[in-house]
This record gives sequence, structure tokens and C-alpha cells, in this order.
Amino acid sequence: MRTEILDILRRAGEQYISGEEMANRLGVSRTAIWKHIRELREEGYDIISHSRSGYSLREAPDRLLPGEIRHGLKTRCIGRDIHFKETLGSTNTWAKQLAADGALDGTIVVTEQQTGGKGRLERQFFSPAGKGIWFSVILRPPFMPQEAPKCTLMAAVAVAMAMEKFGLEAGIKWPNDILFENKKLVGILTEMSAEMDRINYVVIGTGINVNILPEDFPEDIRDKATSLQLVNHGEKVPRVKFFQTMLEAMDKLYDEVLARGFAPVMDAWRKYSVTLGQEVRVIGVRDGEEYVGTAVDIDEDGALLVDAEDGCHRVLAGDVSIRPRK
Repeated sequence: MRTEILDILRRAGEQYISGEEMANRLGVSRTAIWKHIRELREEGYDIISHSRSGYSLREAPDRLLPGEIRHGLKTRCIGRDIHFKETLGSTNTWAKQLAADGALDGTIVVTEQQTGGKGRLERQFFSPAGKGIWFSVILRPPFMPQEAPKCTLMAAVAVAMAMEKFGLEAGIKWPNDILFENKKLVGILTEMSAEMDRINYVVIGTGINVNILPEDFPEDIRDKATSLQLVNHGEKVPRVKFFQTMLEAMDKLYDEVLARGFAPVMDAWRKYSVTLGQEVRVIGVRDGEEYVGTAVDIDEDGALLVDAEDGCHRVLAGDVSIRPRK
């Protein structure tokens, strides 16, 4: 009901719409309209009222509410269904539950704050209230399970494309971290449920530091993390608009993947990469093996190819950490 009320108010522009007219259009009582208006105001909508003229929407909050995300969103699949909670332990956890219960391809889980967000290798991800974009996308692609890790690269490219549209410099550190001046902006974690020959679902969890100031970050990551606001010379970035832009980029990439495979995504990843051509140190997570070489490319599976003294190594996501050589 609140979505329909917002649609009516938006179409009216700066004109007033009476509670009686909205009630007649929606087939409810004026009291019901008044209650929904009150709830919308509590969510942060600036709705003014006039005793004779009715209601007018003057400003919408920059909050990741389903109605705000849907308004003006131009996607085919991603965002067809949006689930929101003010606070979550992890969007991936809820997304996996929804996926197991049959959630549609393209369903989104989003929150204003995560209390237990995690990145690759079980690292904690700082997700403060109202300052970032913390969300997960559920996909049900028809390709084979071994293709699923490339969805992580697709998500990284979508964020980089959105940053570019906002005039912000983006660089992807293999496999999926978005960096600016060697500080982390975005973390991505992909999880999957699959059988031998089919994917049940893929959940791509993404955390984007948007309007976080240096003093907001915990001391232990203050010199390693940054935000879109800081990249934008201190100017706040509108979270809803950026989120919509990123979802639209991911939607187009997903369509391309379904039609043509991952080759276009891999080419775009190479364009944004800050790893290729660099000397890197590879540290094995499982066996502790360590070597230095030059990152020369990614192969068709998304593995990083490192040219070292003893030959070319194929590095798989999740098995190693990549660090610039000191």
C-alpha cells in the first residue's frame, strides 16, 4: 500500500493530493491513508500536508528501502523482488535461506547495517548503519557449476562500471576487491548450492563503502579501507542512485553472460584490473607456499596467471592471497 501511495504522490509532483482522492483510487479508507502517510514519515519521507489540499511529497530519504530502489530502476531480472531489513547479521545468510525456499532469479536482499558481514577467507567486513550498501543477489543461472566463480568477477565489473558512471576511478584487485589508491572500497563473497551438473542457486554478497569517513573506520582497518565519499573529494554519494546504477550494470552483464558466456565480462575485468602487469607476491593459504612473479593475465576460468622464475603459475580464487611485492 505504501508503494502505491508513493507512486501517486510522485506522479503529482509538487501538487497536493487529498487523502480522500488517494483512498478512492486505492479502495481503502482515509484513515488507512493517514496511517500509511504517518509510517512513511517515520521512514524519513518528507511529506507535507495542507488541511484543504491534502498531501505532497517534497523529498525522499536516501535509504535502501524497496520502494526507493524500485522507483526508476531499469532492469530485466535483477531487483525483480527485494527483501529488506533494517539490520541483519549477514545478507548472504538470509539470501541463502530465501533461495532454498524458492526465491526467484534476480532476488535482492538488502540492509542498512550488517552485524556479521564476512568477506573472502572468513574475514570480517565492516558494515555500519546508513553509510554503505550491503546486499546480496540470488541468481539461478543455467550454466555448469564450474562457471559460478566467474559471477564474482561479474559483480566486481558491475561496481566498477557504476563508479565510472559517477566519475569515480575504479580498479579491481584480483579477484574481486575494488580499490582506490591501494585501499579497499568493496568486498564481494559468492556462495553456491549445486549438484554435479546443475546450479541450484548462486548468492553474490557485496559490501560497498559509500559515505564512510576516515574516523568511522575501526583503527585496525583505517589505513586499508576507503569509501566512495572519500574518492569523491569528500562529497557524499547518493546511495540509492548508485545502487540502482550498479544493479542496472549487473543486469546487463548477466544478460550478456546468459547469451554469450563470460568472455565480455573477462574483457571488462581486464580493463579495470590493477593487478595485471604488476609484480605480486603469492602466498598459499593452505600450504604456505610463497613466490613472487608478474601477474600477466587471467584465463578463461578467471584464474590469475603469474609468471615466476620457475614458470607460469595458475592461481585460483580462494586458494591464495595476492599482495604487491614490497
